[in-house]
Amino acid sequence: MGERIRIQEQLALTEAIKNNNELVLNRLYQENFKKVELFILKNNGTMPYAKDIYQEAFITVWKNIRNDSFTPQNETAIQGYLYKIAKNKWLDVLRSGRYKKTVALQSLHTAPQEETDGVSHPLEEQEDLAFRNVMMSFNTIGEPCKELLQQFYYEKKSLREIALFLQIDEASARNKKYRCMQKLRTLVLSPK
Repeated sequence: MGERIRIQEQLALTEAIKNNNELVLNRLYQENFKKVELFILKNNGTMPYAKDIYQEAFITVWKNIRNDSFTPQNETAIQGYLYKIAKNKWLDVLRSGRYKKTVALQSLHTAPQEETDGVSHPLEEQEDLAFRNVMMSFNTIGEPCKELLQQFYYEKKSLREIALFLQIDEASARNKKYRCMQKLRTLVLSPK
């Protein structure tokens, strides 16, 4: 009987998510972040990575529940599903070449413009082309997104500081940052 009640609670939680119940979404978000954060920090991650990965996972769970792609099967299904998606997203980041070859933005700005040894370096040319593509895309995403992303990634401001600057709540700043990153990813990855 107890298990049945807990499954009914999960189904009620699913309905609240489908209805965008802000209180329920906020509680779900807050209650499950620490577990994901701990996993990422223990596995070579940083706090900004933990926040980004968790936000992406949370939005994925929200979309999958709203699209009826996920239905809870036990009393902790939604929480476990959220953790599993975040864990898999982080493992994907760790496996990616991007993570292993992360270069600071400042070092890209100080790279020499011309080759001094007269030898062609295809990998460097490819990285330079990719960087130019990202910067061109960044310049086309619009001022609000540019400002937000620049404050978060380059100036290392917290979402709370950005929210205060934009005069919005922190959750809205987090969602806005996510939408801006999605917009930038789409621009960068779209065929030219």
